[in-house]
Amino acid sequence: MTTLDTPAGTPGDAPGAPAAPPSAAARAWRAVRSSRPASIGLAIVAVHVLTALLAPLLTSYDPIANNAGQALLGPSGQHWAGTDQYGRDVLTRVLYGGRYAIGVSVSATLVTLLIGTVLGCAAALRGGWFDDVLGRVLDAVLSIPSVLALLVVVTALGTGPAVIVLAIVVVCVPQVVRVVRGAALAVAPADYVTAARARGESTWAILRREILPNITDVVCVEFAMRASWVVLLISSLSFLGFGADPPTPDWGLMVAENRTAITVVPMASLAPIIALATLVVGLNLAADGLSKAWGVDRIREGS
Repeated sequence: MTTLDTPAGTPGDAPGAPAAPPSAAARAWRAVRSSRPASIGLAIVAVHVLTALLAPLLTSYDPIANNAGQALLGPSGQHWAGTDQYGRDVLTRVLYGGRYAIGVSVSATLVTLLIGTVLGCAAALRGGWFDDVLGRVLDAVLSIPSVLALLVVVTALGTGPAVIVLAIVVVCVPQVVRVVRGAALAVAPADYVTAARARGESTWAILRREILPNITDVVCVEFAMRASWVVLLISSLSFLGFGADPPTPDWGLMVAENRTAITVVPMASLAPIIALATLVVGLNLAADGLSKAWGVDRIREGS
């Protein structure tokens, strides 16, 4: 008795049936594998995330406990990056500082991308007065320098991770809306969107089923690029005294605390600067690599 073999592909599919389109995760993985800058950038970011998570296992020192007898020591076998003016191990504070920088930055970037993506897609789909009013409001916010807007928010509401996330959202959402709106405008005239409108589907259903799956690449690139800016903004706030409160281990705060002793213990300032720089470089490499692999032009999308 002979049996019919199932053709290659999805079991049970009819011969010649079109293959299902790859998922967003599969497309992202292919893009990372095909782009050396993206691979290197994501590897750098992964190292930072792992060292931040494993900080308690990588060092035995307390990141906030003072030890006056060990203050201002240079690098040694006991303290690889030396100690600061309060006798705290610099390398330990750098490792724990990654937790604050990455945690707050990722939280702020995710909230920013969520709000900006919804508003940008809604503006592209609805158009009319909603798009006009939203555009004028965003232009007004964009006219204010980012650091000044951040300082206004944290001065009015105080410090703390929640306030910093809110400040980042206020500053960065307008930029995300413009990029996502540009990408959504290129998808909105498509036949499948027109068919969804003809079926009477709601704006939210069209956004979720038709628009978002087709601009996932733009959103991913925007997340990587926006995260690098957010890391710098949060570190700038901490350096100016409006971010993390002492003795919280934070890279920007470490630079501010140790800049007066840079000639005595330079590593106390250089170590957090190096950590911040490598994280930003990794995020930028990932964003540039993914944008080239996917053919995403951020300038065109935001115009």
